[in-house]
Formats: sequence, C-alpha cells, structure tokens
Amino acid sequence: MERHQIAIYLAAMAVGGLLGGVVPDAGPGLEHAINPVLGALLFVTFLQVPAAELVRSLRDGRFLAAALVVNFVVVPLIVAAMFTFLPADQAVRVGVLLVLLCPCVDYVIVFSGLAGGSSRRLLAATPLLLVAQMVLLPLFLYLFMGSELADIVDVGPFLEAFVFLIVVPLAFAWLLQAWAERRRAGRRVSDAVATAMVPLMAATLLTVVASQVPKLGDSAGDVAAVVPFYAAFLVVMAFAGKAVARLFRLDTAAGRAIVFTGATRNSLVVLPLALALPDAFAVAAVVVVTQTLVEVLGMVAYVRLVPRLVPAARMTKDVPLGR
Repeated sequence: MERHQIAIYLAAMAVGGLLGGVVPDAGPGLEHAINPVLGALLFVTFLQVPAAELVRSLRDGRFLAAALVVNFVVVPLIVAAMFTFLPADQAVRVGVLLVLLCPCVDYVIVFSGLAGGSSRRLLAATPLLLVAQMVLLPLFLYLFMGSELADIVDVGPFLEAFVFLIVVPLAFAWLLQAWAERRRAGRRVSDAVATAMVPLMAATLLTVVASQVPKLGDSAGDVAAVVPFYAAFLVVMAFAGKAVARLFRLDTAAGRAIVFTGATRNSLVVLPLALALPDAFAVAAVVVVTQTLVEVLGMVAYVRLVPRLVPAARMTKDVPLGR
C-alpha cells in the first residue's frame, strides 16, 4: 500500500466524489465522521513520533520561528496581494479569508511526513500555531473587512479541534508507546496499528470529499471564481515556504515541513465557523469546502514535488536540533 499510496489516495477521492454525487443525502452523516476518522489518522501519525523526540523538538526555536513567520507574516501578505482580485461578494471574501489565514494543524503532519518532512517538529509547533490563529484571525478579519465583521469568530471550534484532534490522539499514542516499551504484546499492537496509515488516509480523503461534494451543486459560479486563487496560493507558497526555510537555515526535513505548513490551511476547523455565519454569508461555507477539495489534490502533488523542490541534498548546512 505504501508503494502505491498516491494512486490509492486519488482513487479514494474519486470514489468520494462519486458517492457524494450519487448519494447526496449521505453527506450530513459522513460530515459527522470526519473528525473521528481524522482523529484515528492522527493517532497513527503521533504513534510514529516518540515522546522524547517531541520534547526535543520544542527546543527547536529556529523551526518554530520559521513556522510563525511563514504562516502569520508571509501568508497574510500573499492573501493581501490576492484580496483586491477576489470576487466583490463579501461572503466569498470572508470564506477565503477564514480558510487561507489559518494554518492546518492536523493532516499537514501526515502529508509532510509522506514527503520526508519533519513530523515531530510540526507536531511540536501545533499548539503554538493553533493558539496564534485563534488570537490573530479576528485582527486579520478587521484589517481586511472592517470592524463589522471582526466579531464573527468563535473560538469554540478551535478548542474542540485542539482537544479531539490533537490532545486525545496524542495521549493515546503516548500510552501505546509506553506499553510497547514494556511489553511484547504492546509492541505487536503498535506495529499492527502503524500499518493502518495508508487506509486511514484514504478513508479520511474519501469521507471529506463525499461529505462536501453535495454542498457544491448550487454554487458553481462561486466555486469557479475561487478555485484559481486557491491553486495560485499553493503554487506561490511552495516557493515562499522554501525561501523562509532558507532564510532560517533549516535542514532538509525541517525545510519540507515549513513548505507544507505554509501551504496547508485549517479548512476542517474553520468550516464550523463558516457554517455558523448569518444566512447572508451562507456561501462562505461553500468557499471553505472548495478550498478543502483543491488542497487535497494539491497535497497529492506536493508529496511528489516538494522532495524535488527541497531535495535530499541539504538546502544549507544542517543545523543541529535545538540550536
């Protein structure tokens, strides 16, 4: 499965699209399954990052600073350059801002790992990125849209995502790691669980696509209008992320992780924010969903292309972790 994982992921998205189109009534139920299947995927991901390595990564100030710069300095500047060219509809603009200004804290770890990026560094940066976006998103909305729209953000979905997608899977992963260190049975269970990575990723992609496709039907014009912006964002952030990694003199694995954290957005967490907006902004949720679909395709490409953009030969002299 690992050898053919890209083909498996593409097939999962195709099946999800077909399922969402043929059985649209299944969408709401599948939407409730997104967080459980994503949590399971992250549990398997965290299981492969030893607790001791995560603690060491917290001392890697150079990587953490690069992650903050790429997400909260570079990305807002790029969004600002795009903003003038966005459709004039305020709901569309709010949807684009919600999703592009918030860095991903979940499956970015998986995709980055598939491309040889440092999963443990991204995992260590996750709490910092989540808190920073909770604090800064209202400010960004105020700067882009004005004071009347700055109070639309509720921190509830962020806190819920942090607990159920980060804290709980990480705690279970560490418990299994501790068991595996002490008992042979624990090692067998850990090894068996680790083989579920590819199937869980495929299940996540299928579930997300199948649950969201039915929502796109009545908003074809809005979808067509924002797709080029999302695609352009992925292209620009690949090179911007590499530039930030070079600026901070990161090694190859850390550099690839910075490219991924700059490009992937927190669509699964901000979607509840978009759904909670007044009826006049209903299309914002469709705009967020569209970014999810574009990004998933983009991440499949990133897994292949980022190792070429940031090759195994060091970008710069590798910097020892923690210095």
